[in-house]
Amino acid sequence: MIQTYKTKGICASHIDFELDDNKKIHNVNFAGGCMGNRTGLSALVEGMDANEAINRLSGIQCRNGTSCPDQFAQALKAATAS
Repeated sequence: MIQTYKTKGICASHIDFELDDNKKIHNVNFAGGCMGNRTGLSALVEGMDANEAINRLSGIQCRNGTSCPDQFAQALKAATAS
C-alpha cells in the first residue's frame, strides 16, 4: 500500500513510499525538489529496513533545520508507529 507523507521545510511537497510488512522500503518518490537528490536517496533506501533508514537519515540538515533525508526519516517514523 502506498503511503504519502506531507513534508515540512523542504522543496518536495510530499513523499510517496511503500513498506513491506512495516519494514522494507520500496518505491520511494519525492514530489518536487532536486532531481539528483531525490533519485539518489530513493535508490539508496530501496529494500532497506525502515529502522535502519531512520537511524541513518534522522537529523541530517540542509535548510530550515531539516532535509529530504530527514523528512523521509520522519515519514518512516510516522508509518512504523501506526
